[in-house]
Amino acid sequence: MTNPKSKRAAEIQDAIRQVLFRDWDPISVNENPNLQDEYDAYIAPVYRILSGSRSEQELVDFLFGTESQSMGLQCDSPERLRPIARKLLELDVEL
Repeated sequence: MTNPKSKRAAEIQDAIRQVLFRDWDPISVNENPNLQDEYDAYIAPVYRILSGSRSEQELVDFLFGTESQSMGLQCDSPERLRPIARKLLELDVEL
């Protein structure tokens, strides 16, 4: 039998995964459903922000830094990430 907390943790991870894949998608892979796990490495840091500071600006900074530094993308203004940060903040991340 699945532990209710483990099940809830998996639901939270999937909710974050969906926002990152559908809405953020900095490398434009969301047309391919086989690549839904492309941004899984960023779920834990996003979760830490959502369960900790819940700071919209911290989320924007994290996503922008990930795009420009980790992924090496040429990025325009981080302000375009604000709606994505707000969508992440709408998620219920309570275990």
